[in-house]
Amino acid sequence: MTRALPWNASQVLPWRAGLAYGLLGLPLAFAALPLYVVLPHYYASDRGLSLATVGALLMLVRLIDAGAEPLLGRLSDRVYHRTVHAVLWMAGLLVLLLGVGMAGLFFPRVQGPAALAAWMVAGLLFTCLAHSLLVITHQAWGVRLGGDAAQRSRIVAWREGAGLVGVVTASALSVAWGAGTMLAVFTLALVAGWWALWRAPRPRFAAGAWQAPEARLWQPLAEPAFRRLLAVFLCNGIASAIPAALMLFFAQDRLLATQAHIALFLVLYFVSGALSMPLWVRVVRRLGLEWAWLAGMLVAVACFGWAAGLGSGQVVAFGLICVLSGAALGADLAVPGALLALLIERHGAQGVHDGAYLGWWNLATKLNLALAAGLTLPLLQWLGYQPGSQDPLALQRLAWIYALLPCALKLMAAYLLYRLLIAFPHRTQGVTP
Repeated sequence: MTRALPWNASQVLPWRAGLAYGLLGLPLAFAALPLYVVLPHYYASDRGLSLATVGALLMLVRLIDAGAEPLLGRLSDRVYHRTVHAVLWMAGLLVLLLGVGMAGLFFPRVQGPAALAAWMVAGLLFTCLAHSLLVITHQAWGVRLGGDAAQRSRIVAWREGAGLVGVVTASALSVAWGAGTMLAVFTLALVAGWWALWRAPRPRFAAGAWQAPEARLWQPLAEPAFRRLLAVFLCNGIASAIPAALMLFFAQDRLLATQAHIALFLVLYFVSGALSMPLWVRVVRRLGLEWAWLAGMLVAVACFGWAAGLGSGQVVAFGLICVLSGAALGADLAVPGALLALLIERHGAQGVHDGAYLGWWNLATKLNLALAAGLTLPLLQWLGYQPGSQDPLALQRLAWIYALLPCALKLMAAYLLYRLLIAFPHRTQGVTP
């Protein structure tokens, strides 16, 4: 392995250095789609568990995982105050645990509803905790590299760009080519990402600067600016997570789409999101971070709401919706993380306890996913929908929950963004040229 040198934040990030850091983002994002989109459909449709059971168990696991995020952030901070090799070898252990956990989830060794439910819960806890700590560790590496606003944008862009490639790859493989191929590619990407991190630019390590964890765990929540940003992020995230949890049910039963169509829908959505990011960067430069995020929310509502009126066979129209709503996704990818990074720097936490902020931030992300699956799947069953149903009323209710409920939540998030971050007299300031 080539030994990387400590990073000088004044350097311009070369593409090789950016790729070496960002590559691990590919399998980390890759894992999210099988875990949060494919897995509920797999256990409900292929393994025969009821929607209510799958939804309740997913919410339980994700709430536990979410609750652990601040503790995992504290653990990340502690390891970062040792040596770079401690961080890298911990990442290697997490890569191994994540690969084993993912394989166990999609190839269960038990049969029967009770045993499958227990296997799913245990496998998800094991896998999600390893994934969460690896995500925080990777994010903290990027935050600690520092630099000016342009440099930070480049660092985040490499990580998020690799993540979008991972999501597109997972979308195609998990739907069109099956779990075996998906897991093989995922494992190779994990190993490659970990190997690349050894060659990545290295942040400076503040050995011995660790402070008592009790003083740091709750500190981010004591800051009003962070609480306001987190509230907007949480509401917006739930709105985005509901379509993710229900997309396969909607496409297969409402649209009667084929597996190839479904794979194409996912690819169109995420590729459109990737291609839209330069446009949203320009919007940020003209309007500022908060106004750009607000514009993205409103565009998403305008592009996605009419999916509720689609019916059997309207796959071309839904493909267009995927392209347009994917373009709106670029704002959600580019803006919230930038606001968080600026807030961490402004509060003097960079290189000291970045993980504490990232832990609470990722808790909100997991809470979004838990609420989306845990509330909407049982609600659909209560409304009369079952996987494979062709009852017109049940399918109409599926369309309403899939498309209209997220739009309502997205509008609520837009209102909170305006009231808490834009109109608030001491709001979190965005970056303007």
